[in-house]
Amino acid sequence: MFESLIGLVAIIALFVIISRQQSRIGLIERELGALRSLVLSGAHVAPPQAKPVEPAANDSKPADAAVGAVTDIVPSSAGEAEEKPSTEVEAAEIASGPWAAGEAAPAGSAPAQPAAVTAKATQKPDIETALGTRWAVWVGGIALALGGLFLIRYTIEAGIFGPGVRLSMAAMLGLVLVAVGEFIRRTGFRVPVQGVAGAYIPAILTAAGAFILFGTVYAAHGVYGFIGPALAFTLLGAIGVATIAAALVHGQALAGIGLLGAVVTPMLVASQAPNPWALFGYLAIVLAATGVIARLRDWKLLMAAAFVGTGLWTILYMTDAPGTNLPVILFINAVTLAVLAFVWLGRRGGEAEPARGFDWPSIAPGFFVGLSAMALFVDPAFAAGDALPGAALIAALVAIALYRPLALALLHAAGLATVLVYLGIIPPASVASDFSGGVLDVEGLPAAVADTLMLRIGIFLGLMFIGAGFWAARKSAASAHIRAASWAAWGIVAPLVILLALWFTFGNLDRDLVYAAFAALLVVVFATGGEWIARGEEPPLRGGAAVSFALGGAAVAALLMIYMAFGSGWTTILLGAAAIVPALATRWRAYPVLGWISVGAVIAVLGRVAFDPTIVGAEFLSTTPVFNWLMPGYGVPALAFGFAAWQLARTTNGRPRLAMEAGAALFALLTIAILVRHAMHGGVIDTGAETLAEQAIYTLIAIGAGAILVAIDMRSPSSVLRYGSLAAGVVSVAFIVIQHFLALNPLFTDESTGDIPVFNLLFLAYLLPAVAAGGLALYARDKRPKWYAAMLALVAALLAFVYATLSVRRLFKGEFIGLWSGLGQLETYTYSALWLTIGVALLTAGVWLKSQVLRIASAALISVAVLKVFLFDMSELEGVLRALSFIGLGAVLIGIGLFYQRLLTRAAREKLQTSNS
Repeated sequence: MFESLIGLVAIIALFVIISRQQSRIGLIERELGALRSLVLSGAHVAPPQAKPVEPAANDSKPADAAVGAVTDIVPSSAGEAEEKPSTEVEAAEIASGPWAAGEAAPAGSAPAQPAAVTAKATQKPDIETALGTRWAVWVGGIALALGGLFLIRYTIEAGIFGPGVRLSMAAMLGLVLVAVGEFIRRTGFRVPVQGVAGAYIPAILTAAGAFILFGTVYAAHGVYGFIGPALAFTLLGAIGVATIAAALVHGQALAGIGLLGAVVTPMLVASQAPNPWALFGYLAIVLAATGVIARLRDWKLLMAAAFVGTGLWTILYMTDAPGTNLPVILFINAVTLAVLAFVWLGRRGGEAEPARGFDWPSIAPGFFVGLSAMALFVDPAFAAGDALPGAALIAALVAIALYRPLALALLHAAGLATVLVYLGIIPPASVASDFSGGVLDVEGLPAAVADTLMLRIGIFLGLMFIGAGFWAARKSAASAHIRAASWAAWGIVAPLVILLALWFTFGNLDRDLVYAAFAALLVVVFATGGEWIARGEEPPLRGGAAVSFALGGAAVAALLMIYMAFGSGWTTILLGAAAIVPALATRWRAYPVLGWISVGAVIAVLGRVAFDPTIVGAEFLSTTPVFNWLMPGYGVPALAFGFAAWQLARTTNGRPRLAMEAGAALFALLTIAILVRHAMHGGVIDTGAETLAEQAIYTLIAIGAGAILVAIDMRSPSSVLRYGSLAAGVVSVAFIVIQHFLALNPLFTDESTGDIPVFNLLFLAYLLPAVAAGGLALYARDKRPKWYAAMLALVAALLAFVYATLSVRRLFKGEFIGLWSGLGQLETYTYSALWLTIGVALLTAGVWLKSQVLRIASAALISVAVLKVFLFDMSELEGVLRALSFIGLGAVLIGIGLFYQRLLTRAAREKLQTSNS
């Protein structure tokens, strides 16, 4: 079937080529006839320029072939034209090796062509060129390789020759193909057509020969058993290495074929007693040979493939081989790192180490060596109670990354392996870990290491990352910012993770002064290291990314120190107060990160409060109003954030200052709200069921957030802040309408409003939000859309109305004001008087503030009062209360009419005076 397909493709290609050639020959004959007629008629024709053929450089074929240039010369006389219409002149150049690709043409080559001819020559090849050059050569190479195998198959089926003869013939065919490829290459072969460099015939013939030789040796061992595993292994390895070496003159594609054959060889040759030293010794030779060749030609893909092949064999051996050998694992990883450092990244004579750059093939050895290091930590088959080999591999990764700065991937591999080992998150195990009995247990992958040894290794690795990280960051701070930032980042991340893991594993989670002392030492080391790196920057003390990582690490270490040394109450207070330190530091250093460290303190305190709103735990929170842990727990951070914002405004004055102002305002609001909630609930603020008091706190926070965002946006305009403030206002209004007025209204739920006369649930849920919404409406009236301020003003008026109404109800009914308790005549009359009073107050406020919304709200409320008096009071009230209700209503309405008349008269008088003047 496959032979038929190849034949069909060859026939189609030949038919297309012949058809196109016939067409071109006919066109050339017609042009020559016309040209001959012109010459015979005596016309002068200038000879055309020669058409050069530009060689296409490609690393997959050599450039040691001849370059032909064909020049058509038109004769200047009729006789010459009759005898010889055209003459072909060929100029050939033979180069020495594939490294001559792309060199300039010699002096005798064709002259430069006009732009039109050059543009035509650089066009992509047509379908004929593709079929006749690339596809034909590719299919031919595959056909040759398969033909050798089919020949062996045919002789087996026909029984013509014995196995030895058949294998000898296949071997001879493979050697002949290799020899023919070398012969064609040495005769000066080059593809004289642009865009078909991938169809390099010598390389394809060599690849086909190597393929046949691989198959022949494997058949001699695996099928017929003519040779033993040792000889088969040696021959296959030799063929693979020789094929890789042949790539020096045939291109990278052939090297890939040889590397694939060399890596697959151990799978093809089976042995009853496998020797890991022989396997990995062979792989080390293949890796080193590939590294040398890849370095000579700068073939990154080939080098990466070699590292991947070696790494896969290492992982396969560690996971499947019975009775694994630890020295073998250390040997192959050491060879991998040595090839990377001294072969692939080795400097040539006089070549300096580049200041910048990244070597992406080093990702492969970093990944596989890091994976091996993690396995040596957690797998008892390797660790056997001793994690020193894994630590040695991690140290080797860091050392090579220091020695070869381009291999930055090794640093990331070492840091990631350290972090995963010490957090007990070893893929593919679960994240859940059991730190008990001195064993780090991760879903059946225990790191059975003694406590003291794990502690000592952690100290060693932490010191290594700190020393190497800060030294390399200082060295690269002026020239390679990304490299410096990477070293500084792992110089603080790895030690912090090690400290945290050891504290969780072996320390006292409630309070541990020993680990707190280590954290304090890290604060000093990181801060000093950041200053040292900053002095090496260009210009000095710029405060770049490396310095930011160092100082940020100092801040995180300070956070851990506070958590380790103090209880929950003092932790929250000190975290808030810590925001002052970086703000004060901006007096001496203008590092951008200092302000953001203060912002980080705000985030940390917010997280701490969200985790435990009671600051010290519900069982330890005093029931005394105001004077309890809530006051310093919320108040001290509010004051500290305010001072930090004040200090930043006088130094850096950037967005961190705005964030600190927002944090100060938010915590000030939270302090008031939480103290009110504490007082209203008898010292309990974290009840399970949602209450109106709790919802009131959320509403106050939403309104406060809206005000804060408006203020920040006015100082530093941003579309995010603008739409965020609008969203906060809409959310707060939704809270009020749905929760305060309907779902949690004590008039419907009969919830206790508290026994304190003024500072009760109604004060927290209605009066405070009314004041907050009204203040925000007044502040945002010229800074936000009119509908936004009008919405907040209307909600504020409704809140004030509901507060007053429910307060009257509470005055008559007491702590519980449920609607089903009925209405008394005096209470009914009081509502009428109250609503009229509020209506007049809203009218006065609307005129004074020039707010149409408040005036409309006043008219609506007075209209409701009028309807109540005529529809409800007339039927429900009796005696003097009915009379007083109507008298009061009439007096208020007449007063309002008189007020509007005087207002309109004054407005008309002012308008007349303005027109007369």
